[in-house]
Formats: sequence, C-alpha cells, structure tokens
Amino acid sequence: MPHESISVFDIFKIGIGPSSSHTLGPWKAAQRFLHSVETERTLSDIISLQVLLYGSLAKTGKGHGTDIAVQLGLGGEDPVTFDVNSIDARIAEIRLGKKLVLAHAHEIAFDPQVDIRFLVNESLPYHPNALTFLASFTNGEKIAATYYSIGGGFVKREGEVIKGAAEVVLPFPVNTAGDLLHWCRKTGLPIHEVVMENEQAWRPEKDTIEGILKIWQVMKECIVRGCYTPGALPGGLEVKRRAPGLTKKLLGDQHYSDYESWAAAIRAGGNDFGYILDWVSCFALAVNEENAAFGRVVTAPTNGAAGVIPAVLQYYAIFAGGDTDEKIVAFLLTASEIGSIFKKGATISAAMGGCQAEIGVSSAMAAAALTESLGGTQRQAMMAAEIAMEHHLGMTCDPIAGLVQVPCIERNTMGAIKAITACQLALQGMPDFAKVSLDKVVNTMWETAKDMNFKYKETSEGGLAIEVPLGMKEC
Repeated sequence: MPHESISVFDIFKIGIGPSSSHTLGPWKAAQRFLHSVETERTLSDIISLQVLLYGSLAKTGKGHGTDIAVQLGLGGEDPVTFDVNSIDARIAEIRLGKKLVLAHAHEIAFDPQVDIRFLVNESLPYHPNALTFLASFTNGEKIAATYYSIGGGFVKREGEVIKGAAEVVLPFPVNTAGDLLHWCRKTGLPIHEVVMENEQAWRPEKDTIEGILKIWQVMKECIVRGCYTPGALPGGLEVKRRAPGLTKKLLGDQHYSDYESWAAAIRAGGNDFGYILDWVSCFALAVNEENAAFGRVVTAPTNGAAGVIPAVLQYYAIFAGGDTDEKIVAFLLTASEIGSIFKKGATISAAMGGCQAEIGVSSAMAAAALTESLGGTQRQAMMAAEIAMEHHLGMTCDPIAGLVQVPCIERNTMGAIKAITACQLALQGMPDFAKVSLDKVVNTMWETAKDMNFKYKETSEGGLAIEVPLGMKEC
C-alpha cells in the first residue's frame, strides 16, 4: 500500500467555520488556483472569472458559506489570520460593487450572484465536493481548473497525484492501526512519542510543540468566546446559542480577567457527575456555536466536528490533571494519528461517509488520546478509538437547511461524552478479549459509507433536513 505522510498540522488546521470541506476547503482551493495562475501565467491578465460548484458543495454550499469562502480566498485572504468580524463587510463590498480584487492586486468585474454557480443537479465522479474555476485572459486564452475538497480542509486538484513517501520519509510510517501498534511494540514508545518522532521529519521538535500549543490556544479562545457570546446563529433557523446560558447557570455572574482564573473557577465547582457532564456539553456547544457563526475554530479533524476534541481536552485539563503543556501536546499528537488512520483507511468527509466520518472520527480520536493520557496502554488507546467509532457507525449527515447547526452542534456534545465513556470502558477492559479491532472498525466505517444512500451524505435531501423545514421553531 502506498504510504501517505500526514502531519499533526494536516489533521488540526486553524480556520474559519462553519465547514472544513465546504468552507475551508474551497477557500484553500481558491488560494491554490491563484497560486497556479501566478506560477504559470500572469494574474493581471485575467479579465473574467467564474466558479462552478458541484454536488454537495452546490446543495449545501449556501448554508455552509462556500460562496463566501471562495470570494475571500480569491481576494487573497488567509483563513488563519483574517478577522472574522470583517467577513460581512467584505462580502457586502464585493456584492454591491460587483468587483473582486484578486490576491489584493488585480481588480476584475465579478458579480457573485452570476459568477458563482450552484450546479445542484451535477456531480463530478471523483468526489461530491468539487469546484471548477473558469478564467479568461486578455490574449483570448481560457482555462478551467477543478479542485476537490476531500474532507477536513484537504484539497486535491484534478489529476494531482499524492506524493506521499516521495515527499517526506517518516521513520515510522503508519497507514493502519496495525502499523502503529507494530512501531509501538518495536520501540516501546507510547503513541504520542512515535508521532513526535515522525513529526521531526518535517521540522524540529520545538517547532512542533510550539505549533501544537498554538492549536490549543485557538481551541481555548474559541471555547471561552463561545461561552460568552449570546444571541441567535445566522442562516435563518434562528437557533439560539446555548453555551452562554449554560455558562451563566454554572458560574453565575462572576467575571474573569484571564483563562486561568476562569478554569480555576470551573474546577472549584467540584466533581459532581452532572456538573462535569454539563461542562463537557458546554465546551462542545461553545465551539460549534462559534463555528456556525463563522468564528475561528480548529478543524479537528473537520469543522462540523470541531467541538469534540476541545471539549474532551478541556475536560482533561480542568478535571483530570491534564493542565500542562507536555500533557496537552501528547494528547493532540495521539489524537492526530488516529485521525490520519481513518483518513487513509476510510474518509473524514461527510459528503463521502455521512456524519460517522466527522463526529465518529473525532470521537475516536479524543477517546484514544484521553485513554493514553490517563495511563492506558497503546492497545487500550486503540480499543477506546474502536469503541467510540463502533457506536457512531451509520450516522447520517442531514443538516437542516444546509446549515452546520441542527443536528450538528448537539452531535458534538454526544461525540465528546461517547469519547469519555469509550475511554473509561477501555481503561477497565482488556484488549486481548476485544472482538473488534480498530482496523476492522475503520474498514467497516468505509464499507458503511459506500453503502449509505447519497441523500444522507451532506446533501440536505434526507433525514432531519426534510422533516424539519427552514423556519420551523425549536421545541
């Protein structure tokens, strides 16, 4: 099997909501398209540009902000640093002026209502998330470049061959859970140390640590912001944010100057089961409410599932002694390897596999990371990942109105709780007696994905998406 080298920073990406495949991916595709033009031609020679959206990008792209992402990407903005508070103003400027400045350098006439086309009845064979850029140049030349957003913010250009091992050679190449267990046994290293050894093929260890802690910082900021930002989410469903109300119920009207004092106040509330359960749910709600509002989140491994890992990691940091940089880094390294195994052996794209590919994978990642962090063996960590995914198998992706809100936000709370439960089962269990291996559940998830009806794969054409029409009030 050809080896695909995937870094922790491929699995965890800083970006803007609400979707890694429908927002971040198209944004990056637009960036790549501009780069290809600048490399092969002259950007200033473009006289017109159209964007064609196919398949799932067309069917749920409006709710997922695909058109917004494409415009910002073509405008040269970076999803890691762009001010999320400026999105509405920038998009309004393009819409009203019917002008787009490509890469901050070259202005062309561009009407989003005309030049971004949602081809809801057309799909391309390679992947449901496809978009094509059509550009015309001053010399009469016309080009078409097609990109696929294949899940988790990963983008592939049509005809592109993944370089894999030819690009970077890892000391411990891993495609499957069996490979990972082999290296753990051979070296005696825990999962996170095997991953760190591989990361050094890309960069020095200190840079990896610094980057992971930046990921954690963005996660923390997202949680806190979500816990204190009230109001309704955009898009027309009028879904009310719940994390702020839950935060106030749990902490009252106390105010905090920094994250540390806030975390200390949460910890001081005790270890009652219901109290901790409420906080885990609150953390997950906070992240995915921010995600739904075009906030800055970390793809983990997708935006739709961005709340699971931060919620479990915050639980670990506040309630289970995981509040050191070393422990945070180890947790995220382990989680990333489990995510990469699912990406290689199945999919992390809801448009390919339903929500099992998003919430299910994120729950498996969190379960394995928490298990190893709490002293579990490598086999127990993999057992926890298997348990978490086993109980997400077959989960459909049926977002109401194509918005990453219902049922997506609550599903993150369920994924987080399942991850913690899977961890506890694995820590109290014996892998020797497990009937299902992690590799078997990865294979099963992929076979289930292939069998799943297309209408349950992020099309908003089945399930809750048709049972609860846009505008229906919440119960």
